Amino acid sequence: MHLVITGSSSGIGRALAAHFLAGGHQVWGLARSAQDDWVAAHAGNFRASRCDVGRWPEVEAAAAEIGAAWPVIEGLVCCAGWQGEIGPALAADPLRWSATVRANLEGTYFPLRAFASRLRQGRRPKFICFSGGGSTKPRPNFSAYGAAKTAIVRLVETIAAEEGSELDINAVAPGAVTTRMTEEVLRLGAAVAGPAEYEAALRQKAQGSATPARAIALVEWLLSPASDGISGRLLSAPWDAWENLAEQKDDLVGSDAYTLRRVDGPPKRT
Repeated sequence: MHLVITGSSSGIGRALAAHFLAGGHQVWGLARSAQDDWVAAHAGNFRASRCDVGRWPEVEAAAAEIGAAWPVIEGLVCCAGWQGEIGPALAADPLRWSATVRANLEGTYFPLRAFASRLRQGRRPKFICFSGGGSTKPRPNFSAYGAAKTAIVRLVETIAAEEGSELDINAVAPGAVTTRMTEEVLRLGAAVAGPAEYEAALRQKAQGSATPARAIALVEWLLSPASDGISGRLLSAPWDAWENLAEQKDDLVGSDAYTLRRVDGPPKRT
């Protein structure tokens, strides 16, 4: 496959790039940091563009560069993310709060918009977007990040509804993964990130996690023909039995399974 991966210089994006390169695929990474060492190390299978995916002109230019080099792109994986402004929402710096939402949301939308026409030229287009902590429940002190990630899930659902059977687009919840975001929480401490987040980050770093392998496996499955027809869903890498969804495609049609929805009515008394 020819794959474009955003946020490929660190964290899950870098792990995904390494996995697909090891499998013999062609990967083009988009990241704000230079990746010259990887370009040299992977003998033509890995290319990179220095690109801030939150800036439309840069994304548009990168898409044109990749389109000129690759006649066909089979998949786009949007991994880039930034926790940004951390702390109580009503005490946050308004400009940093806004910048955090825009970086995460627009940093996902811009690549989708720029590469959509190019992916349509190959086999069934596959788009994968990463959600994150705060997209399915409140995450105190991470309101900007959580709001943006929730919006990404709804964006995925909306595009799936608009495009119907023309493409597959899904959101992935990777679970707890030790990345630079974990280190940021530890650096800020409990006073800023909150005691619960800080303690969770300490446990995560101390124990490690098998979640990256599950997240990589889920992305690989969503890029494969086995997932054709599954679209507009939010899938949890560690908790959902996504391996069985191919057998349940008919049951998903018209279903709210693996989506964000409102719960009606007050709880029933027993």
